[in-house]
Amino acid sequence: MKRLVEGGYNVVAVVTAPDKPAGRGRHLLQSDVKQYAVSVGLPVLQPEKLKNEEFVAQLRALDAHLNIVIAFRMLPEVVWAMPPMGTFNLHASLLPKYRGAAPINWAVINGETTTGVTTFFLKHEIDTGDIIQQRAVEIGRRDNVEVVYDRLMKIGADMTLETVDALLTGDVKTTPQDSLLAAGEQPTPAPKIFKETCCIDWNNPAEDVYNLVRGLSPYPAAWTTIVGADGQEFSLKIFETDEPQPATGLTPGTISADAKTMRIACADGWLTIKSLQLAGKKRMEPDAFMRGFSLDSFHCK
Repeated sequence: MKRLVEGGYNVVAVVTAPDKPAGRGRHLLQSDVKQYAVSVGLPVLQPEKLKNEEFVAQLRALDAHLNIVIAFRMLPEVVWAMPPMGTFNLHASLLPKYRGAAPINWAVINGETTTGVTTFFLKHEIDTGDIIQQRAVEIGRRDNVEVVYDRLMKIGADMTLETVDALLTGDVKTTPQDSLLAAGEQPTPAPKIFKETCCIDWNNPAEDVYNLVRGLSPYPAAWTTIVGADGQEFSLKIFETDEPQPATGLTPGTISADAKTMRIACADGWLTIKSLQLAGKKRMEPDAFMRGFSLDSFHCK
């Protein structure tokens, strides 16, 4: 939005989520989008329900020629079909790969080396509309979701403006997503991330666990349960590991630690932990963690 406003485009209003209570005082928290819109004097609409008649009437009164959707809810047809130029969405993947709520997470979790951004016209089924533009982005071997997100955010902002310009000049040739699928190939799903998604299974190959940690770092973060010989359990978030070290004959979940280093065994190798957080504590490196917590006789559940 900021790039559109500063670029001189006629932004007539902004639609964002309702303010939500946050913190101990439960004060209403405004989204960054709303704060910026208010700072530049743009009208802000915050509907609870997108089919609400009052909200739909407000949209019609704005008489916008084009809707742009970025990281928002699924829109009803009465909203996305309203403007004469249609509604396009900026999506953080190379559609039809990674349709769904968490495309960046799943691209990293699945060990992809390339992802990207796509602009496409909205239609009934989510993330299925015809593609307007796409741009690929490399995922580095040690990149986590935060790094990839920041990279895509900058490129996505550029491509949003390029898409608007192309639509304004009529220089648009769309591509149906199905035409990019090989015979029998299905779109790659990117479903919402839940707590159970983030739970590490140490019986998996070390490469898979390595990618899971990257794909969930720094938020919501991969986690595991460590168990002492007395049965006491603690929840541990893991934010970063070194690359896998191959090994055989391991018992998955075994913890090997000294004063400075902490390793956990997977099905086919070790992962050296670089950053972690015990429930209720701050994020820290293993050496700081082990100064206040003895891992003797602990293993991962």
